[in-house]
Amino acid sequence: MAPVISAQNLGKKYILNHQSQERYTALRDVLTNSAKHCARKLRHPFAPSESDPSHEVFWALKELSFDIQQGDRVGIIGRNGAGKSTLLKILSRITEPTTGKVRIQGRVASLLEVGTGFHPELTGRENIFLNGAVLGMSKIEIKKKFDDIVAFAEIEKFLDTPVKRYSSGMYVRLAFAVAAQLESEILIVDEVLAVGDAQFQKKCLGKMEQVGQDGRTVIFVSHNMAAISNLCQKGIALQAGSLLFQGSASEAILKYYQSTGDADDSTNNHSGKNESDTAKLLSTEIVGVRSALEINIHNDFIIRMKYEIKRLVEGRCVPNFHFFAPDGSYAFATNAEGVSTMPPGIYFAECKIPGDMLNEGTYFIGVALTNYHDNHFTVEFFDRNALTLNVIDPMDEHSNRYGYAGPMPGVLRPKFSWNIGRAK
Repeated sequence: MAPVISAQNLGKKYILNHQSQERYTALRDVLTNSAKHCARKLRHPFAPSESDPSHEVFWALKELSFDIQQGDRVGIIGRNGAGKSTLLKILSRITEPTTGKVRIQGRVASLLEVGTGFHPELTGRENIFLNGAVLGMSKIEIKKKFDDIVAFAEIEKFLDTPVKRYSSGMYVRLAFAVAAQLESEILIVDEVLAVGDAQFQKKCLGKMEQVGQDGRTVIFVSHNMAAISNLCQKGIALQAGSLLFQGSASEAILKYYQSTGDADDSTNNHSGKNESDTAKLLSTEIVGVRSALEINIHNDFIIRMKYEIKRLVEGRCVPNFHFFAPDGSYAFATNAEGVSTMPPGIYFAECKIPGDMLNEGTYFIGVALTNYHDNHFTVEFFDRNALTLNVIDPMDEHSNRYGYAGPMPGVLRPKFSWNIGRAK
């Protein structure tokens, strides 16, 4: 099946103007410089033009190629300046690429900025019909969806008020309602949803998931990795205008963290070896997770490693697991209990991590074996980035959010017993 969006070697160039140290340029300076430029061209028509220090070429996108299939929910991630907004403007046909081409099959509804596509002097009612007409829909089609749009946006009392008097939240609610309810085959949504309140953000995420399940294509840009993980099954990671990774959403998030340097070994003070004269790491796995190493925040899971003890040693070889946050900081470490001297052989060690302990996000798990003897210890092996885990918050009634949709602070997010009552 042909993709609904196919980009081939996309490039977008901008010319950046740098302010000159001169306070102003007179008309005679402009005429003189133009005459000199023409004279040089006449004398040397094929000579390269001199670089202008007040102008700089900047490529926001460079040789970017990817395909998106019908019904895909794709999250686009990357640092500020990676080219996400430029790419969305090209896909929304707001701007043209400098190089390459993009082929799009189907109508595109995009929500890139607050109030995009609205006429400030027109009322909310009039802007609904205006947006629908821009999307190529007939008046009859728009009327069929009109009540659903108004109900979703929750602006019935202000429907006949000019939108220039709307708050930013009202703008977003109406703009998203129009883009999501009208029958476009492709829905493009930028980080603009952050303007809305928590309840509306959750409502929008639910609507985008429904749109994807209906066979329509959703492209979502956000810095909220939890929202990307919950909504999108595929991901595109951009870096400095180029394609860093395209694949599953979890793998794209991992590549993004690694590209920012947050997943490197800069904080690792251990040797990073997987084998010593005493022991050898054979394998590691996470038990009880979905594909792409995703786990529901409420669910338990098990970390397991298999290792070999090569020779009989004095002391105790204690397995331990280390959890690191994306910024490289320790979340926690845990050691096995009740370990005694082990004869040579193949062993396994596993630890059960309870649900509702880790916060949502990506974690890097290190596995190690430490030999303790006479108050001294030796690290036999330590693989700091042995495993990667992406914890997903379903934002359900068990998440204790009370309508809050933003990121929860901290690395750990345990549930403790509380007792609330009327004081005497």
